[in-house]
Amino acid sequence: MNENLIKLLSDEKILPIIRKKNPQEVIDTVKALIDAGVKVVEINVENAEIYGAIAEVSKDITVCAGGIITSLQAVSAIGVGAEILASPIFQMNLVKISKDRQIPLIAGASSGNEAYNVWKARVPLIKLYPVTALGGTLYVENILRPMPFLKVLPQGNIKLNEAVSYIKAGAFAVGIGRNLFEGYSYNEITKRAKNVLRDLKG
Repeated sequence: MNENLIKLLSDEKILPIIRKKNPQEVIDTVKALIDAGVKVVEINVENAEIYGAIAEVSKDITVCAGGIITSLQAVSAIGVGAEILASPIFQMNLVKISKDRQIPLIAGASSGNEAYNVWKARVPLIKLYPVTALGGTLYVENILRPMPFLKVLPQGNIKLNEAVSYIKAGAFAVGIGRNLFEGYSYNEITKRAKNVLRDLKG
């Protein structure tokens, strides 16, 4: 397992999550994030064309392929340059691919019991999703109180200005999607990403 990639996420403290069906929009959004100094990004595999976008940008930034549910998706994403896999669910076939290929997996959980089972399977990072609906930062604190050894990455409708409070609540890193991108130009995305990186490292 490549511990360096998990360390990179820990240093970044933010995982921007791009969900777009148009591969060129994915590429342009990633470029805006690279300009901000972002070093790792999650690209949701919305359709087969997105693999081409991952291949294009993986030369310049560490790509986490998101929304992975099947073995075929996982193998395809790795084949085009994804270095991390993220799934909204916890499946042993994805754990096996992760271990066989030495590719870190971020597996989904929404309850303490699920999160513990993910940890027991030696998955390095647990996506707590949908965290806003589950109770936000308070939910993160409640999950971690009896299980402080869990590395959790909360995700699901988190606002940029909430990122720091999630880290303070004990999150390993924070996944932010639409609030970083939606309705903003590429220049504005660069500025917003720069600001949140500064806040998180401050």
